[in-house]
Amino acid sequence: MKLHQLLGYLHPFVDYKGENPEIISIENDNRKVQKGSLFICIKGYTVDGHDFAQSAVANGASAVLAERDLNLNVPVIVVKNTIRAMAVLADAFYGQPSHKIHMIGITGTNGKTTTSHLIEKIFADAGQKTGLIGTMYTKIGERTFEVKNTTPESLTLQKTLKQMVDAEVQTTVMEVSSHALVHGRVHGTDYDVAVFTNLTQDHLDYHKTMEEYKKAKGLLFAQLGNAYSHKKPKFAVLNADDPASEEYARITSAHTLTYGIDNHADLKATNVHMTASGTSFELVSPFGVDKINIQLIGKFSVYNVLAGIAAGLASGLPLAGIISSIESVKGVSGRFEPVDGGQDFSVIVDYAHTPDSLENVLKTVGQFAEKRVFVIVGCGGDRDRTKRPLMAKIACEYASNPIFTSDNPRSEDPGQILIDMEEGVEGESYIKIVDREEAIHYAVNNAQTGDVILIAGKGHETYQQVGDQILDFDDREVALKAIKQRKEK
Repeated sequence: MKLHQLLGYLHPFVDYKGENPEIISIENDNRKVQKGSLFICIKGYTVDGHDFAQSAVANGASAVLAERDLNLNVPVIVVKNTIRAMAVLADAFYGQPSHKIHMIGITGTNGKTTTSHLIEKIFADAGQKTGLIGTMYTKIGERTFEVKNTTPESLTLQKTLKQMVDAEVQTTVMEVSSHALVHGRVHGTDYDVAVFTNLTQDHLDYHKTMEEYKKAKGLLFAQLGNAYSHKKPKFAVLNADDPASEEYARITSAHTLTYGIDNHADLKATNVHMTASGTSFELVSPFGVDKINIQLIGKFSVYNVLAGIAAGLASGLPLAGIISSIESVKGVSGRFEPVDGGQDFSVIVDYAHTPDSLENVLKTVGQFAEKRVFVIVGCGGDRDRTKRPLMAKIACEYASNPIFTSDNPRSEDPGQILIDMEEGVEGESYIKIVDREEAIHYAVNNAQTGDVILIAGKGHETYQQVGDQILDFDDREVALKAIKQRKEK
């Protein structure tokens, strides 16, 4: 695509009439630039892309998009906001790929990953080729790729969606984080269905207040579009049991489809019954009443399933097929995942890293635990400090044997993080073991028949971030090793 044609998508307020080279790629990382690239200078938290523009030109960049004049020997196009311009240009350069795929976006504090996997399976079981973008990986058909962020930046996102179009993907399901919405990473992405799971405390280190956090999530629904298309209707799928849904329903012009357990909803779960092996409920919907048996445990799992069913129905899939699909799901990696080494007590690994998610998981454990409940829990460094005492308080309230340990301390002193947690549990009984592996071994070695050990916070993660080091660490592997060593004693 010629530079003038590409810049035309920014409309007439970009004053550029210079050279018109062929643009073969768009990059915002100077190391990826090749001959014929357009390099976009992005101001980040720690680095400024403008400082790398000369390096990009040396690597072959044919033009540079910047927020200020730069003395370079290639065309420099100056715009007010390169992040916004990048979203527009990426969408145009890759041929507006989201317009060619059925797009489902999921936002909320908890449940995004499980819900996205449920929805992806629903569509795959319906015979569609699917794509998935989220916390754990990006998936195109049966191929998976590693990811850096839950929601990639706009340039990477549009490139990925173009790859999905080329692979003949029909439906893409993606997690949409609050950070991504605030920073415009999904600008230009044409969602057909937007799903809201819930809103509880998280990321206040960034958003500062719950009100700002709520507004950030609401951007997904406000940006669903303002026109009604009878051939391709837009839907906002909202959790009727979460008060934030009232605001999201007001700010979207899309059709709304609600789900819930406690309040009136278009799709409502009644007569919920949980066991150690699964959950059953009756689905009350405009289509009648259907008995559903899922292999997932907990009230939070029922919410995730309801959201998945609603997304399928909003997309025009038949209810019978949706139910058959979700009843066959055995679980999602790192989400209430059992670790079985032949022991006579239960070990469960879960991603719960917010006060609400930890409380939900511990309540679920309490419904089937025969004896004591151990919980191994920590809080990430360089993240929302206000939730640390809350996490500790919940651990002490719902577990008989709380163990405070490290999560991903990052640049912080792990011992200080535990001190912050202790502020919420003065006078309570708990154990502090800074080393996470040691904490897991302690719980395994002290568990008795019928006890439950919940290892919370990291879920599917296979690393621990300590300082600037990324260390191999998988809660599931560490727990299995501890169980094996106990048996060998």
